[in-house]
Formats: sequence, C-alpha cells, structure tokens
Amino acid sequence: MRARVKRREGIVVSAKMRKTVVVIVERLVQHPKYGKRVHLRARFKAHDEQSQCREGDRVLIIESRPLSKDKRWRVSKILARAAG
Repeated sequence: MRARVKRREGIVVSAKMRKTVVVIVERLVQHPKYGKRVHLRARFKAHDEQSQCREGDRVLIIESRPLSKDKRWRVSKILARAAG
C-alpha cells in the first residue's frame, strides 16, 4: 500500500536557479511548555519544470522522489501570483 503524498503550501523566496525554486513554509505551533504560539519556518527546494514561478508566488508543493542532493519536492500548482 502506498503512503499518502505530503503537501505543503508556501511562498517562493528565490527563483534564481534553473528549474528550482526555494519555498518557505510557515506553520503555527504551540510551545509544549509555555503554551505560546510560535511561527516555525522551513525552507524547501522544489522542482519547477517550466520555470513558471516567480518570487512572492504562493505555491502548493508535493513530496517526490529525490531529484538532487537537496530537492525532494515538486511544485504542484501556483495558487496566487505575486503582486506587481
């Protein structure tokens, strides 16, 4: 039985590489001891086959097989374009 594919939603912070974008995913978690809610950020390198993404775009990325040393995600779709 195959595992479910992981999905993350984030914002493109760098689109300077060929066919690769850097996506920052932010989530809100509660601190285990103090109870305060904390923003956690994770950066993922994602494969963008047509190089359509630009900085500031909101994208949906899905987990994939390893594509390079750091790339384990693919851009599934662009949810919102950057303003301007």
